[in-house]
Amino acid sequence: MTLFILLRDTTVIGKIRSSCRLLSTVFVLFVGLSSQQALAHAHLKVQTPKADASVSPAPKALTLSFSEGIEPNFSGVKITGPDNAVVKTGKLQLDPNNNTQVNVPIEGELSAGKYNVSWHVVSVDGHKTKGQYSFTVN
Repeated sequence: MTLFILLRDTTVIGKIRSSCRLLSTVFVLFVGLSSQQALAHAHLKVQTPKADASVSPAPKALTLSFSEGIEPNFSGVKITGPDNAVVKTGKLQLDPNNNTQVNVPIEGELSAGKYNVSWHVVSVDGHKTKGQYSFTVN
């Protein structure tokens, strides 16, 4: 009788262990898939002029490169100058050979001072991201 109870307990313990392994596997898969979705947003990788750079001469355009493809119709860039005035820019253009890179033509000349760049993009998978950086014209 004691042997039967021990075997029976071992079977119950085995079922519990098996259930715990299954739950652990499901949890790990859930966390892994969730983190992949977080990584799916378009993050700014490279910008020209670079963040916090001092440049001379003044740039004629900005170039922003992202970690994934961008939907240009739902994306935008705003540049403000030293006097906090908005700098007039042309239409944001997607690089024809690289859908992760956008170009923003600057209309007119930038005078010396600090410029702030605020951007917002929608990636090809529909995720929205935004950010900002600054550069200085000497």
